[in-house]
Amino acid sequence: MGTREIRYIENCTLLKIDSQLNKTKLRRRLLKTRQSMTVQEWREKSDRISDQLQNSPLFNQATTILAYFSFRQEPDLSPLFTDSQRRWGFPRCVGKSLSWHLWQPDDVLQVGEYGITEPHPEAPTIDPTEVDLIIVPSVACDRQGYRLGYGGGYYDRLLSSPAWSKIPTMGVIFDFAYFSQLPFDNWDKPLQAIVSETHLFTCN
Repeated sequence: MGTREIRYIENCTLLKIDSQLNKTKLRRRLLKTRQSMTVQEWREKSDRISDQLQNSPLFNQATTILAYFSFRQEPDLSPLFTDSQRRWGFPRCVGKSLSWHLWQPDDVLQVGEYGITEPHPEAPTIDPTEVDLIIVPSVACDRQGYRLGYGGGYYDRLLSSPAWSKIPTMGVIFDFAYFSQLPFDNWDKPLQAIVSETHLFTCN
């Protein structure tokens, strides 16, 4: 291997490390901002996001929707979960993967490994062929649809797998977490739409 090739590999490695450092710093800053909101501010902004979602064609065309239970002041979409016209699915962390289960308001919930509320393991599972929309929790999103997650790679692995990759996706964030461009890696898969408390964005 020549000097030029070695230098190229070193530069690529440095770029990857810089990207990861930038993601880590940005994630830390945004999580701090999110958790600094008062409960009233968080509730009001979350309710406005729920209203925006209901104006989305992707949402209105969907019958079976995969969502999440709010954790660490993520946007709280729980007022939507009582909509009996839709089937709602929620994730359980199983190893390095997400297992999706149907949930209704009267069903049992439990706290999972990371302190996140999850469906009971015996709740009915959902096959990807049944799913019309995946609402993806995000630390931040950009106008291209790239997402900054929590660093565990759960949604990256899910959305890259052939069985799930064609299902429409929508990121949910607060306005302060929307950027013109985020650092991203080759394996990152952009979302189709993003919703915040004041905007509904369709991504390229």
